[in-house]
Amino acid sequence: MAQAIALARASLGRASPNPTVGALVVKGGRVVGRGVTEPGGRHAEKVALEEAGEEARGSTLYTTLEPCGPEQWEGKRNTPCTHAILQAGVREVHIATLDPNPHVNGKAARFLEEAGVRVVIGEHREEAEEVVEAHAKWVVTGLPFITLKWAMSLDGKTAARTGDSRWLSGPQARALVHRLRAASDAVLVGIGTVLADDPALSARGEEGDPLPRQPLRVVVDSQARTPPTARCITTPGGKTLIAVAHAPQGRIEALRAAGAEVITLPGPQGEVDLEALSRELGRRSVTSVLVEGGGTLAASYLRQGLADKVLAFIAPRIVGGRSAPTPVEGEGVPRVAEAIPLRRVRVERVGEDLLVVGYVR
Repeated sequence: MAQAIALARASLGRASPNPTVGALVVKGGRVVGRGVTEPGGRHAEKVALEEAGEEARGSTLYTTLEPCGPEQWEGKRNTPCTHAILQAGVREVHIATLDPNPHVNGKAARFLEEAGVRVVIGEHREEAEEVVEAHAKWVVTGLPFITLKWAMSLDGKTAARTGDSRWLSGPQARALVHRLRAASDAVLVGIGTVLADDPALSARGEEGDPLPRQPLRVVVDSQARTPPTARCITTPGGKTLIAVAHAPQGRIEALRAAGAEVITLPGPQGEVDLEALSRELGRRSVTSVLVEGGGTLAASYLRQGLADKVLAFIAPRIVGGRSAPTPVEGEGVPRVAEAIPLRRVRVERVGEDLLVVGYVR
């Protein structure tokens, strides 16, 4: 199952809005078939069974997510994975986690058991749930999974007092961020980050070449101050969406002429309505959003209860300065007792940096 999860992680996001699944067929202690969900194509179980061929008969199938059953394919041409499993003669199926869709949850597992297949559920469940967490939230609520990401110094600064931030984190952390972008449906920043850093918001490899999958670039810009020449618009290989609130029509038209899509989502205080933006992204089948900056935007997502997860890279550097920016700004809580607790926290080493991962809810 650990190998199946590793397969899914390596392809995370490529099949979105479908969940990314990894599957292995094992017989006689050997892996005879491997599969991962194909973009717009076959499910991982069918890919693994096809690779296994005749050796699938009497084998054990390991899959990171409950296979699709008859309910999901009713009235459609394709046969569900449960039928493919039975036709292949698989003896035993191990499922890491059940389908998060409440209309499907557990039905395929029961179907297989009733057909005489031994079913084991729950191995590496937490890791498997993390792989499909974005799909799970989207399929249940229609909203994308929101991850706040920042890099900061040991003393909690995201840049020097001058605004310079290159580079706080090391090369391994920066490479990981590009892989996170490629795995996300959208990367989102505020107008302050665009004006200060002019980021491309693209996903690039170690040599600087664009990765095959590029996220939607989203800018929260209430007054449409994004320059039409900004790299997030002009960098090839990706689409740009700019959310505005009350902006001059001339600026909006200039951004559209530069190739960006502009939508108007006014909030009650003249800002962009972030909840409405989440609904709009979910409607477009965006299941995962990586929010990369800045501190005011992160504070808004946390204050409004819209954030799901935090990825905080901590570099072993000390910046100092009363006016140096921090990852979460705004007014903050009046008492420490009211601080937002993170759950299921883990700490990883990424080169010389530390990565703290935690869930807001």
